Amino acid sequence: MIDDDADIVALLSRYFGANGYKVVGAASAAQARALIRSQVIDLVLLDLGLPDEDGLSLLRHLQTQWRGPIIVVSGRGEAVERVVGLELGADDYVTKPFDLRELLARTRSVMRRAVASLPAPATNGLAFEGFKLDLLARRLVDATGEEVPLTTGEFELLKALLEHPREVLSRDQLMTSVHGRQAGPFDRTIDVGIGRLRRKIERDPSEPKLIKSVRGAGYLFAAEVRGA
Repeated sequence: MIDDDADIVALLSRYFGANGYKVVGAASAAQARALIRSQVIDLVLLDLGLPDEDGLSLLRHLQTQWRGPIIVVSGRGEAVERVVGLELGADDYVTKPFDLRELLARTRSVMRRAVASLPAPATNGLAFEGFKLDLLARRLVDATGEEVPLTTGEFELLKALLEHPREVLSRDQLMTSVHGRQAGPFDRTIDVGIGRLRRKIERDPSEPKLIKSVRGAGYLFAAEVRGA
């Protein structure tokens, strides 16, 4: 949700969260660009009245740099704004004030169309060093076929690392990907999660070979990752 109105973002986070969606908010175009780069986003709800850039300009940018569906949610209800938004590539246009149930229904409809238009995924899992992370069943199995229990947070953290092998990911990137927010200055959530993962997948957690720390930068998954 790209909107500088914190109350609307909080309202949608609660309502959509209660209906099975994870919502992350961006209060500016700059924050939106950072979120798009740092994590997987399925759909964007875009307000046009942003403090640092016109929403239509950001819409143009998203159309060239990102391929997901976009619903404009704006107080600009004039016909010309709606036409321009749709012609620039928005999948739908909802005018504020909106009915929550209608916005949810439109979101579901747009996402169904987007999923139907995608090619079948090439893989349902990611394999590394004898392990396989099943993305559909959300489970990790080792080389013997034994399941390695993971919490939801551990699964999301491992998935984020495996999707960017041999790439340094900052704590903020991992925190945003796993929890939808940036880490605070004294937040050790990611470090604790990394420690737990190391105890589950490293031969010697005290000398990690898979998940490496990069001093002052973050973490790097050092092994080869392939589809499975």
